[in-house]
Formats: sequence, C-alpha cells, structure tokens
Amino acid sequence: MLVVVAGLYVQHTIEYFTTRSNAVARRAIVYRLARQNAGLRAQLRTLSQASTIKAYARSLGMVQAGERPYVILGLPGNGASSSGRHTLR
Repeated sequence: MLVVVAGLYVQHTIEYFTTRSNAVARRAIVYRLARQNAGLRAQLRTLSQASTIKAYARSLGMVQAGERPYVILGLPGNGASSSGRHTLR
C-alpha cells in the first residue's frame, strides 16, 4: 500500500515538473513572438508614412504626375532607360 501511495506522489511530481518545463518553454515562445510583433508594428508604421512610400517609389524610378523625368545615359552603373519610367500618382 505504501508503495502505491509513493508511486502516485512520484507520478504527480513528474507531471508537475513536465508541465512547469512546458510552461517555461511556451513563455519563451510568447516573449519571442511579442518582440517580433513589436518589430513588425514598427515596420508597418514606417512603411505607412507618405515620405517612406515616396522615397521607395523614387528609388524604383517613379516620378509624380506633372514632373518631368530626366534620364542621364552613359553614367557608370546606370541601367535607366526611357522605357523604365513610371508615374507616381
């Protein structure tokens, strides 16, 4: 009888430590995901700003409506051509 009672205590103790270990691991996952979420929210704020969108569009060679695009040929590393122009509206 004493062996059965001791066995039950051992079983519950093992389950307790297993559950505790799983909880620690899951807390680490939640912490990592929370940090990733914060980084993505910051990136979303940055990418939603008009100035960021405009700078990115310009880096793609786009111009705003009404602007006159100039293409300077013959510069080293300049792969621009007249067919690569886009209009930013």
